[in-house]
Amino acid sequence: MTLLLDEVALATARLAEAGVDSPRADAEIIAAHVHNVKRGELHTVKDSDFDARFWVDIGRRENREPLQHITGRAYFRYLELDVGAGVFVPRPETEVMTGWAIDRLREMDVAEPVAVDLGTGSGAIALSIAQEVPRASVHAVEGDPLARAWAERNITRYVDSYTAGRVLLHAGDFVSGDPATGLKELVGLAGRVDLVLSNPPYIPLGSIVPPEVGEYDPPAALWSGADGLAAVRAVECVARWLLRPGGLVAVEHGAPQGTAVFWVFSEEAGWRDTTNHKDLAGRDRFVTASNGGDLPGFSSPVAGWMKSG
Repeated sequence: MTLLLDEVALATARLAEAGVDSPRADAEIIAAHVHNVKRGELHTVKDSDFDARFWVDIGRRENREPLQHITGRAYFRYLELDVGAGVFVPRPETEVMTGWAIDRLREMDVAEPVAVDLGTGSGAIALSIAQEVPRASVHAVEGDPLARAWAERNITRYVDSYTAGRVLLHAGDFVSGDPATGLKELVGLAGRVDLVLSNPPYIPLGSIVPPEVGEYDPPAALWSGADGLAAVRAVECVARWLLRPGGLVAVEHGAPQGTAVFWVFSEEAGWRDTTNHKDLAGRDRFVTASNGGDLPGFSSPVAGWMKSG
């Protein structure tokens, strides 16, 4: 056994005692990051090359700083993203909803489909769509300046390889209810969008969350009113405003919220084919619906938004 592997074993015990869910994996990933090798190559690191920064980063993880903040990287579908303080770390659960959206866009009889990602954060959803649906254009909306800077960084990183200007980043607050100030850059898209999707904040105020979430993820990406559904309701209103007849919406939610979110997208509001979908663990994770084209109270995109928001 090498010195590094011995140290990884000690670090694993420390992380387990600190309550980290995957102590061995995290210790190995940190070791690989610090020593600039693949996780499966840790045994090749010479004892003389051991880097004491390993224990600095283990200390950060022991204090429950997210692993992705320590390495500066998050992986989402086929992407490697830059993340850090000020941006929500994308979760594997969201990959399932994003895959559903990608499949639907590929099936559409539309030459150049248009999608809108509300609350893009790191840009994970928007960039995945652009990567996997080469004809699509994606409008990524983010209201938080810190998070928007991370999205811009990631979009710029991939612009020469495949996005080629097809991911457009907008400063906008989709929860505000006022298109004149919140989503003014999207006014020209009203009634023309093929798909709207969002991983909005959906945690009820006062809920207990892990330190990695409560102490490091941006509050605006977590909390959403007493029942956690304030932002989901805002997504529903924005989607009615943006979607063409037959256009689709997908919104992520917490595992216990499936039934409540289902009824947010009701037939009375003009939605059709509302469906609950499960994540890989078999838990309710996102709801989808289609715009039936009959939108009560929406005499015009902006007026309708103002009336319903």
